[in-house]
Amino acid sequence: MPRTVTVGLDGSPESRAAAEWAAREARLRGLPLRLLHVWEPAPAPVARAPLLGAETLRQWLENVTREAAEGLRLSHPGVEVVTEQVAGDPAGVLAAAADDAELLVLGSRGFGGIGGFMVGSVSLSVIAHATHPVVLVRAWEQAADEHAAGPVGGPSATPPFRPVVVGLDVDDPEETLLEFAFDAAARRHAALRVVHGWSLPPASAYALSAGLDERESLERRAAAGLADALRPWRGKFTDVDVLEASRHGSAAVVLVAASQDASLVVVGRRVRGRSAGTHIGHVTHAVLHHVTAPIAVVAHG
Repeated sequence: MPRTVTVGLDGSPESRAAAEWAAREARLRGLPLRLLHVWEPAPAPVARAPLLGAETLRQWLENVTREAAEGLRLSHPGVEVVTEQVAGDPAGVLAAAADDAELLVLGSRGFGGIGGFMVGSVSLSVIAHATHPVVLVRAWEQAADEHAAGPVGGPSATPPFRPVVVGLDVDDPEETLLEFAFDAAARRHAALRVVHGWSLPPASAYALSAGLDERESLERRAAAGLADALRPWRGKFTDVDVLEASRHGSAAVVLVAASQDASLVVVGRRVRGRSAGTHIGHVTHAVLHHVTAPIAVVAHG
């Protein structure tokens, strides 16, 4: 199967916003856009009901998908749009689709918590099991939201893009994560803000009480570690303006705070055994629930 940008479509406002974002991403990548509509087969007694028969359901699904495809072709000329309807378990079908795609895009049901995504069980399951990047888009995301304010202070749907933001563990600077983040910034001609949160070790409490403040030394060490991790990537992506942000504090809190003006936020998910369930890591979980920008979750070893 040729590589595509694939989006899960169900006719909801959040999936339509995801489809629009996916079409813009397909244009940036020069790839076809695949609209995938997954439906769960109704139990036999329901399928035989006159108003909910299999044929009626199939026609409705085809109408939703066809209308979405027609609208995207009009609003994004030059992007090849293909459609597909599949019966089965949504989480399983979408996770498999992600593994066949360049990336999979899913819609979020708006805000939850203190202003982030309401992440459903299907999205969490897909994110936890997909081996290729999965992007989550909020229900009312628009193209203008990805760009800096225009000359008169209003939003603009033209460049420049807001920064791409990525969270990085300097003790384990995963190449797959950095490759995706640098590539996303390069395609957008956007700055890349690389964020690293660090904390004082428990033993520092004793040093502080003795008047031996280690904080400045640790700050320099963390900043140097971040610079070292990024040096080869700066050489590979010479056109990307890299902004290094090494901050004291919880990695999750630091990354969420640094992502408020992002066009895209990139986080990692370590691939685990199947028995791990839907564990995605506390930093990724915090970002999914408290960042408003589109979020790319990149699986890595």
